[in-house]
Amino acid sequence: MALIRTTETGLYRIPLPVTLSDSTHGQLTAFELVTCRIRDSDGAEGVGYTYTVGRNGGAIADILRREIPELIEGRDADDTEAVWHHVWWGLHYGGRGGPAVLALSALDIALWDLKSRRANLPLFRMLGGFDARIPCYAGGIDLDLSVERLLKQTDDNLARGFRAIKMKVGRPDLASDVARVQAMRKHLGDGFPLMADANMKWTVEEAIRAARALQRYDLTWLEEPITPDDIAGHVRIMAAGGVPIAAGENLRSLWEFKNYISAGAVSYPEPDATNCGGVTAFMKIARLAEAFNLPVTSHGAHDVTVHLLAACPNRSYLEAHGFGLERYIEHPLVLNEGMALAPMRPGHGIAFDWNGLVQLAQ
Repeated sequence: MALIRTTETGLYRIPLPVTLSDSTHGQLTAFELVTCRIRDSDGAEGVGYTYTVGRNGGAIADILRREIPELIEGRDADDTEAVWHHVWWGLHYGGRGGPAVLALSALDIALWDLKSRRANLPLFRMLGGFDARIPCYAGGIDLDLSVERLLKQTDDNLARGFRAIKMKVGRPDLASDVARVQAMRKHLGDGFPLMADANMKWTVEEAIRAARALQRYDLTWLEEPITPDDIAGHVRIMAAGGVPIAAGENLRSLWEFKNYISAGAVSYPEPDATNCGGVTAFMKIARLAEAFNLPVTSHGAHDVTVHLLAACPNRSYLEAHGFGLERYIEHPLVLNEGMALAPMRPGHGIAFDWNGLVQLAQ
């Protein structure tokens, strides 16, 4: 039995190489990285993390530093399910989402990393293992790029080995969105996997109109067309829009995904392991989707999520984000002919450059 002995939290503000933009969050110049390091009674360590697009990182770090240690220290590090429930209910009254579940996600990822390191297994094998090669797309945050720069970015991603692309939509006029998607489809050719992400921009009626206008361009999916709180609206878009819908990066629990999936509100459930409750919750969401014969995709944190999708028979695409975290880890994601490769190193295999990160500490 290896007991949890210590926790260590880090908060870092990572500047982006270029300013990014989407329809809801505006311009993004930096993201916040919140890390959680767990050490057990044998001296072994596991590492987890979560992130924000620039705000609330301090609240997440504060929960990890002040609230969580007394809930977990002295408990068996291998009992990930028991620890998850203990922390979930310990934070429930003041949390049940928001910074509390992001903190829980970072903790849970760290515990799964620790467990699989102790077993000397890559995380995806610890989770059951299915296929270490996962289709992967480049997730562009590119709403304000000119068409020329958008296509140049696409060519750069193709040169890096991506064989699927996601672009942003949700500009002030629908005609501009349609023209940009049309240009991308022409550039990529028929049949090339192309996704579009509206970042919750539209009303239901606007989303239906947009989906119908984009239908001719054979999108793999249209992502987050409206606010995540409107399940009935998603059902209407699914029925009337004629385009598959991906959603879930702003859902914060297994039960929220249950409500979406059982209502027929989503084609591609899209959990983010860093904000839905960690590895424990992500895998339950994936199994729930499998029971409804739905493919599961992912949002963000591709260096962790590559392992989770590698353990899912119903996995579709892994999203690779452009936040620049690869500058601070030893082994960035490896692509081969459009497929991401789950690493064979024990745990999730992420080794942070702590010396580099300390200069960005908050």
